[in-house]
Amino acid sequence: MGDIYILMLVALTVLAIIDLVVGVSNDAVNFLNSAIGSKAIPIKSILIIASVGVALGAITSSGMMEVARKGIFNPGEFYFNEIMFIFMAVMITDILLLDVFNSLGMPTSTTVSIVFELLGAAVAMALIKISNNDAETIASVGKYINSEKALLIISGILLSVFIAFSIGAIVQFLSRLLYSFQFDKKRSYINALFGGFAITAITYFIFVKGMKGTPFYEDVAHLIEGRTFEIIIYGFVLWTILSQLLITLFKVNILKFIVIIGTFSLAMAFAGNDLVNFIGVPIAAWNSYQEWDASGIAANEFSMGVLAQKVPSNPTLLFIAGMIMVITLWFSKKAKSVIETGINLSRQGEGHEKFQPNAVSRTVVRGAILFSSGLAKIVPDSTLKWVDSKFQKPVIKLSKDKSYELPAFDMVRASVNLFVAGILISIGTSLKLPLSTTYVTFMVAMGTSLADRAWGRESAVYRVAGVFNVIGGWFLTAFSAFMVSAIFLYIIYLGEIVSVAVLLIVVLFLIGRSSIRHTKKAKEKKEKRYMERAELITINEVVNESSAHISEVVKRVNKLYTNVVIDLSSHDLDKLSKTEKHVRKLNKEVNELREEVFYFIKSLDDSSVKASRFYILILGYLQDITQSIEYISTTSYKHVHNNHKQLKPSSIKDLNAINDKLKILFSKIELDFTEKDFDDLSNIIDAKQEIFDNVSESIDKQIARIRTEESSPKNSSLYFGILLETKDLISALMSLLQLFHDFHIQEKANK
Repeated sequence: MGDIYILMLVALTVLAIIDLVVGVSNDAVNFLNSAIGSKAIPIKSILIIASVGVALGAITSSGMMEVARKGIFNPGEFYFNEIMFIFMAVMITDILLLDVFNSLGMPTSTTVSIVFELLGAAVAMALIKISNNDAETIASVGKYINSEKALLIISGILLSVFIAFSIGAIVQFLSRLLYSFQFDKKRSYINALFGGFAITAITYFIFVKGMKGTPFYEDVAHLIEGRTFEIIIYGFVLWTILSQLLITLFKVNILKFIVIIGTFSLAMAFAGNDLVNFIGVPIAAWNSYQEWDASGIAANEFSMGVLAQKVPSNPTLLFIAGMIMVITLWFSKKAKSVIETGINLSRQGEGHEKFQPNAVSRTVVRGAILFSSGLAKIVPDSTLKWVDSKFQKPVIKLSKDKSYELPAFDMVRASVNLFVAGILISIGTSLKLPLSTTYVTFMVAMGTSLADRAWGRESAVYRVAGVFNVIGGWFLTAFSAFMVSAIFLYIIYLGEIVSVAVLLIVVLFLIGRSSIRHTKKAKEKKEKRYMERAELITINEVVNESSAHISEVVKRVNKLYTNVVIDLSSHDLDKLSKTEKHVRKLNKEVNELREEVFYFIKSLDDSSVKASRFYILILGYLQDITQSIEYISTTSYKHVHNNHKQLKPSSIKDLNAINDKLKILFSKIELDFTEKDFDDLSNIIDAKQEIFDNVSESIDKQIARIRTEESSPKNSSLYFGILLETKDLISALMSLLQLFHDFHIQEKANK
């Protein structure tokens, strides 16, 4: 019987390694965002500093391991076999949940997931025990769950969201009033005082408060306890003097120094606080197995009250876990997606927005505007003007091929992000509360973004929507973690090792599929042909780049139109649904290009007004083309989805005939624009009337069919819609060709 639990331990070990990988991929955003977003130092240097912090934090994280054993449930109320079932359900759920969020590029909380997974599995196991015991009722759940501690943890996590946002906003506002965006112009002693305050806060709360609960604390406790005020004052004086020396003697940018220390400290705090989320459960399972194996009692009779006792940490296991985290930090591709989401929501400049506005974000922004207007009537004009002067961003002149190198935000905000988040996380760690590092760092970053006026009228509704999407994902994390973990616990209880084996196979399959999809998605994103506005300066460069765009769009429209005709003739709903998704994707890409027009025009030389007009017309025609194919695809899908009659064979025959002619036309256009050969465009344009005549002839045939044989008004509506939209598609395409033809003729005449 013991072999079953050995297999479970092996499975938990493998799951712990996988959980470390997916967990760090999610949580790297917590301590890398500020350094990467501000571009304070090269990315490799950031990773080296963060790696050292993670490794040290992992080694000193033992104080938090108690949470997995007794923080959520009362271990003495469960037997060994039940505890193992709980731990298996928790780890399987955790990996699946975090991998889903990583694949979506959404930062979620590993702390919230582990807390609610433990709670869900423990509640499910408690309900099973109650159902098997006639003397107990549903009210007995309370004796199995450490409700007081669980509520404290949950309330602490939720409260940290509001505290982090508020403190981040207040500190950033004060910092911006102090520095404006002119850090280099401030006197050195002001910079030294700021450095002394920030570094003292970081070092005290990370290295002093953060040491509580570690094996090393007893050796230095007599130097720390009861001397908080002295340590802070001496630390402030020491770091202020050191900052002044670094600034005056070595010309060090103290903000960059703060970012370096802050990144290291936050990485250390992350590992110290969050390592329990990844390996706390497997370590607790190993401790449980050792106690049970030594007892000689049956697994379903051995009470796990021993887990309530303090267990010494294993430095070797902590070191191995730290190394896995460091390796993941360097090589995880999913971590980059999560980091990108955080930086985009907090960046100072404008650009493409990942999230779409919703009713909540519009209401919040509208309310903020009204509040701001009301405040402006109360506060004196002189005060408002003084505050506004502190938020005036300097104009940074860069060559056009370097404009993309601007940081997402400056080092003042990066410094505030790091030392405020580090302080809050370290306080939670010292109190042995598993605060969510994701919640704290993300909400601090959002608070500083708001205070820094990064959310202007042009971007606020999108950024607020993004914040609500992320926060909504956190609540979804809690609910999903509780429910899925409870369901998995019940499945494992029923099938024991067989259920575990099946669930592990499912986990490996889903993670493998997720990795393949993410790699494919990243490859597609890399191959996307966006108009590089920083590199396009002259009209010839615009022509060359837009030719590639047109070739790509025509190629995809050719395939999509053919797919619609074929799938409509076979009444294949699944294929029509896939085609519609591809059409929406194409339309979205073209719309994104149009949204970038402002930045494209700003990047051109002053003499390139002609290039701007040319580019705008191109995008307009491309949008007309994609909207036509979207209408054709959507109406065809809806027709089949609503179970309407199939088109008559004669109608399908006419559509196939039109499609055959369009395939020849599209293929010729694609080839010419790929090779940038525009000499034959006039012949293609001349063929327009022939295709128009074919479409008009098909319309006439359908009119005749309605009067004789056609009995379906839905079929006629669909058919006429496809034909008329096909004419619009061809018209837009020919207008585009005419634009290029006229340009080509003009260029030849100028030579």
